Amino acid sequence: MTRLPDLRLAAALATAKGTYRATQLLGRSGGTALPGLAAERVDPRLIGKLAARLPEGVIVVAGTNGKTTTARMLADILTTAGKTVLNNGAGSNLSRGIAASFARRSSLLGRPDADIAVIETDEGAFPAVVAAVRPHVIVLNNLFRDQLDRYGELNSVASRWKGALAAIAPGTTLVFDADDPTLCALAEAAPPGITRIPFGLGPHAYTLPELTHAADAVLCTKCGTPLAYHALSVGHLGDWYCPTGDNARPPPAFSATNIRLLGMEGVAFSVSRGDVPFCDVTTSVPGLYNVYNALGASAAAVTLGVAPATVTAALRTFVAPFGRIERVALRGRRLTLALIKNPTGANEVLRLVTTAPPAPLLLCINDLIADGRDVSWLWDTDFEMLADYAAPISVSGIRALDMAIRLKYAGVAESRITVVPDIADALVAVAEDAAAGSDAYVLPTYTAMLAVREALHTFGALRDVWATAERR
Repeated sequence: MTRLPDLRLAAALATAKGTYRATQLLGRSGGTALPGLAAERVDPRLIGKLAARLPEGVIVVAGTNGKTTTARMLADILTTAGKTVLNNGAGSNLSRGIAASFARRSSLLGRPDADIAVIETDEGAFPAVVAAVRPHVIVLNNLFRDQLDRYGELNSVASRWKGALAAIAPGTTLVFDADDPTLCALAEAAPPGITRIPFGLGPHAYTLPELTHAADAVLCTKCGTPLAYHALSVGHLGDWYCPTGDNARPPPAFSATNIRLLGMEGVAFSVSRGDVPFCDVTTSVPGLYNVYNALGASAAAVTLGVAPATVTAALRTFVAPFGRIERVALRGRRLTLALIKNPTGANEVLRLVTTAPPAPLLLCINDLIADGRDVSWLWDTDFEMLADYAAPISVSGIRALDMAIRLKYAGVAESRITVVPDIADALVAVAEDAAAGSDAYVLPTYTAMLAVREALHTFGALRDVWATAERR
């Protein structure tokens, strides 16, 4: 029986495509959200309708930190495996951004140009997105405190996620970070009939000595006793257990072993299934937190039947997406852009920067809607790591003065802090602070990162403001 055209969907897709072309002609944005917003006004069910037409369904990736990188890694792995993949790679992860990505990759009659979709979603949008696309695989990275003005406290997000997971269909595969106690509780509470795939880090040499001020999930979800750790890795992530004996990290189905951090150049580790190593991974995104991202992507891919050699090949050539340890040349210097947006994520970036050879550092802080209006997270972040930083430090963005004050209270001498309100000027200054041929680090919030990219495009350092954002 021939399916009749869905005229409402066709109208929504035409609206999205027209809006996208207009944004490109006007140069106003990358078309990562507005076309989807317009399309959903015409057909609010657009995402679900198009998701149902993908031959191999949808994978949803969610978490506070690392979801853009994990989703892009997984999309790259599946592409290397021969799949045609739809991915909202710009990090536009609300419903409108997901709708825009679907619309761009679909014909006017609603035929997606892809075998499978790898969709990252914002923590707040996760319940609605899961309900709309009915994913066959869900990958959960972590849950940390983030944008309290939007999401509320961590337990509020966890409660909404619990409700979303309660409604997933039997047969769904849930790949989750077992090093996060909150995610383990959510996985345990998920309905019967789903497949649970925990992943986590094996023994390694890069543990934290104690919980940081920014740590969130520090109490046992069963009895409320403070958790203890055999090994603490990132924030509250690690090999955790309750001293009463009623709760502990489940044995990971996939673990990262033989971990080596290669400074700013990347990471290397083995992926083990159970106790058996089955592939080695080397990738150019640095930091222990990116071991988690690569491990989560690897676990999901192998669960889907991708060969270990394909995983290794894809991650070896992986290029960091859109400001997530992205490297750009400016005036003969190499700028490394590293997005910061919450205490745990910022701490890990600072941990990475302060263990690398010192280089001029620029912190760009905005407080627009996409950043979160509440900048109290600056006081929960351990900027004390910069107290003895042996290179120039500059601050810029809308909340540059707030950042300067925070650095002063962190022990950075006022004479060592340079305030450059305009982000374009600040980029030139941080590049000129570095010797020719050397490095500088730029740590922006989300909208500040967009301003950084716009300035770099103006300077000729980026071909396109949105060049690394979306899979073409």
